[in-house]
Amino acid sequence: MQSIHDLDTMTKPSSLVEQENENDVRCLACAHHCLIKPGKRGICGVRFNRDGKLMVPQGYVAGLQVDPIEKKPFNHFLPGSEVLTFGMLGCNFHCAFCQNWFSSQALRDPHAKEAVHTIRRISAEKMVQTALEYGAKAIASSYNEPLITTEWAVEVFKLAKQQGLKTVYVSNGYASPQVLDYLNPWLDGYKVDLKSMQDAEYRKMGGTLQPVLDTIQRVHNLGLWLEVVTLVIPGLNDSPEELWEAGRFLRSISPDIPWHVTAYHPDYKYVEAPPTPAATLQRAAEIGQEAGLRYVYAGNLPGRVGSLEDTHCPQCTKTLIARRGYRLSEYNITDTGTCGFCGTPIAGVWEKNPVKGHHASGYPHPVY
Repeated sequence: MQSIHDLDTMTKPSSLVEQENENDVRCLACAHHCLIKPGKRGICGVRFNRDGKLMVPQGYVAGLQVDPIEKKPFNHFLPGSEVLTFGMLGCNFHCAFCQNWFSSQALRDPHAKEAVHTIRRISAEKMVQTALEYGAKAIASSYNEPLITTEWAVEVFKLAKQQGLKTVYVSNGYASPQVLDYLNPWLDGYKVDLKSMQDAEYRKMGGTLQPVLDTIQRVHNLGLWLEVVTLVIPGLNDSPEELWEAGRFLRSISPDIPWHVTAYHPDYKYVEAPPTPAATLQRAAEIGQEAGLRYVYAGNLPGRVGSLEDTHCPQCTKTLIARRGYRLSEYNITDTGTCGFCGTPIAGVWEKNPVKGHHASGYPHPVY
């Protein structure tokens, strides 16, 4: 068991920093670009100035388990495989509807302070060894916001790449150009939460909209595999107008970006909205398709959204991957990444020798 005081001992000097003067530092890990004076912390709470040097998290996890890659969610990135997922503590946002607030808000909300007791020291070498032992094909930084612990992720990812593992981020997308350039050599996939198309809503969360839109564009330009998720919340971001705006924006970058519209359940401080109905997700998915996106998925309601969990060929429309939740029951993509029926190229990161009919376990496996 660790305490809040132990967190500051599990740190190292940052690589994402500009020295403003002898004592003040500017953090470059996210779009906040916090100016941090000695003894003070950035908005995230985990990056702090110690005697004129920016210190950042290293060498621990608050969560570590093997998940289906579809849980992230990634539907076009090694489907059916498992990913070792790790998380730390803290976030650069404070979303009232956070679905993982216990770890993300641990340093900000007294109700989440017990999350500190979940942290365990671990080395990057042990993390990669664990992934290999469990047969994972990738390692993901998730659960809390990975941008604010990027130096640690890169330390892990460098070793993971040496062992042939893929690497992914599951992020709110509030990135700086500098952090994306720093990540790019060691990252394969990036999932961005596009929470709203309204700047006013982003300001309630603790940020602004434009940096997230810029991140989506930059991730695509860098050639990383990109998937985008919108948690559809009744009364907040589920209007047809806003969904159309999101769909058109993604289409303007690429019609091949998979867009996941997922169901909300009341949680944390935002409990006034009801759970998202299946009909709302179906309507959102239809809007995405009409906006010109080739791969649109409805998530978090397995078995209740028809074929919107499945991957279809945009040319012949046949089912390429059949899913229910995190389980795969059909796989018809060739080892060259084309439709098994008509040969149309399917955007994504596919295994060279996929096992047809593969079933993911569908369940997370806690490591410790």
